[in-house]
Amino acid sequence: MLCSSPMAEIVEFRVPDGNGRTLLVLGLETDASEHALYLTFSAFGPLYSVRVHQNAPVAGPGYYALVKFYSARDASKAQCACNQRPLFQKSPLKVCICTRQRPFSQQGLGLSSYRCRELANHFLGFNSWSSRIITLQNISGFEDENDVEEVRTSPRSRNDKYLCVQELTIPQYGIRTRGVGLAELHVDPSQEFLMATNNIQKLAVHRALSDAFQKILIIVLENGKVAVEYSCPQEDHIDLLTEEELKGLVQVTELSLSQLSPVEEEEIS
Repeated sequence: MLCSSPMAEIVEFRVPDGNGRTLLVLGLETDASEHALYLTFSAFGPLYSVRVHQNAPVAGPGYYALVKFYSARDASKAQCACNQRPLFQKSPLKVCICTRQRPFSQQGLGLSSYRCRELANHFLGFNSWSSRIITLQNISGFEDENDVEEVRTSPRSRNDKYLCVQELTIPQYGIRTRGVGLAELHVDPSQEFLMATNNIQKLAVHRALSDAFQKILIIVLENGKVAVEYSCPQEDHIDLLTEEELKGLVQVTELSLSQLSPVEEEEIS
């Protein structure tokens, strides 16, 4: 079977849409195939998700799967190599590229920091980028005297809010950009205060790294080589401030909070 020649494409650090990046796998004999599907298709490129579903009654017994790639090029290569082959079962599988999919709730969201790191390591290499925390501040505020009095009488019963600024550097492409992460948690006396504070700090750090990655694009050329471009729809003053300004002027960083892009849920370990 002849496959079309690969085209250049842009890969973003966002939840991929389904058009051209999702494979429909038909003819699965068991629902225990999710791990086998992951092992098979991840050989062609990083996967966002693998989901196995039972066939509709009109389609007869069996299962089908949706395998979502970050790259349409990788999805096309996988479809060409795997269609009408048994792979990990006795009967052959039919593998099709989904060209139309309904929008889903997470489409377009920024990737979690874990997925961002996974994608960057695949396309750029483990040692090609680095990040560092510029500032991590507690910006919890108490708007009125009632809030202040509540803190005095019950210091653990409050909303803790942390803001983090991280810098992402990709030296080979001369890229240096920053991301902002905000995390908030209501801490009450029934919770372990130190553990809750540690988790909310981690969440702010993760979100800041994700925000920084969303400002860059990975460009995969026809020959498979990779380029990286800085892409921000409007001038981001966070990238223009000095470190001293970022650390000392909390009010300046507060101005950017309404502009933060939503990201998928982070896992805190």
